Amino acid sequence: MKLIIPMAGRGSRLRPHTLTVPKPLIKVAGKSILRQLILDVSKLFEESIEEIAFVLGDEKFFGEDIVLELKKLAKKHNAKASIYRQLKPLGTGHAIMCAEKSLNGQAMVIYPDTLIKANVSFDKNADAVIWTKEVSNPEAYGVVKLNSENNVEELIEKPKTKVSNLAVIGLYYFKDISQLKNQLQKVIDEKIIRSGEYQINDGLLKMMDNGQIFKVAKVSEWLDCGNVKSSINANKKMLEFHYRDKNDLVSKDMKLINSKIIHPVFIDKNVTIENSTVGPHVSVYKNSQIIDSKISNSIVGESTVLKKATITGSMIGNNCKYSGDYKSISIGDFSELI
Repeated sequence: MKLIIPMAGRGSRLRPHTLTVPKPLIKVAGKSILRQLILDVSKLFEESIEEIAFVLGDEKFFGEDIVLELKKLAKKHNAKASIYRQLKPLGTGHAIMCAEKSLNGQAMVIYPDTLIKANVSFDKNADAVIWTKEVSNPEAYGVVKLNSENNVEELIEKPKTKVSNLAVIGLYYFKDISQLKNQLQKVIDEKIIRSGEYQINDGLLKMMDNGQIFKVAKVSEWLDCGNVKSSINANKKMLEFHYRDKNDLVSKDMKLINSKIIHPVFIDKNVTIENSTVGPHVSVYKNSQIIDSKISNSIVGESTVLKKATITGSMIGNNCKYSGDYKSISIGDFSELI
């Protein structure tokens, strides 16, 4: 199995946190969005991952340090890492075609904007499978339209009338992804452009017109990580899942001095908590200090110092210093607010 991961976007909705770190590498509940997503997706199939193709933006933002981190991530799955570049923001279909050399055989396309929880079974006999989530407001999403045999016959963006409540979440399986490659090439050759971009949906629709069978699979959870508020909510939900599954997310070498932890939390290595209450729903990353504070429902980055703070619903980057009376804050890496 191959994984094709387009991740060239700059994550502007998650600024300032994505000014220094690509959005898929932002950490939620102890792991980067990308790492957690790959772990959850890998549970959907029995095959080993042979290759992970990452489609990145330009080298100014996605530099050698990011490439090295992605190669290490692929190595954890005993997979080959292939690095491709999308130098112009020409859409989802164009991003996939940037990985053209890897577009053959069984593959999954993953857009690393969200976290999921899914059932482990799907129809591998289908030419393609589109994962969906039942939503109460389908008019806000792209949705699938099914025929009488429960095959996908159409993809409709933000329908004005009810088509279905199955929203497309950005996860796809292809029995042979070269079929998608061939149709996306036609999309590009025919200059089928929507809002200035080549879209994956046009390639999918051409596959359907060509007789390929599309099935749907459903996820039980679909957690957006596109902005600060949704990332904090995803952190909360993921911590609850880990706590339910009795996963211990508190490092044994953290220092707890006259303080209280309220689960679920993630506490990384070499964290000091002194005269403070931390939790519930808090992730604190390595080498950070929380002193004389009360922190709940928040994400605290690495090597960050919080003093005399009472905050909730907050996201604080790496190498920050904060002391103040704001109830909720969002500050990026290397910031000081004291």
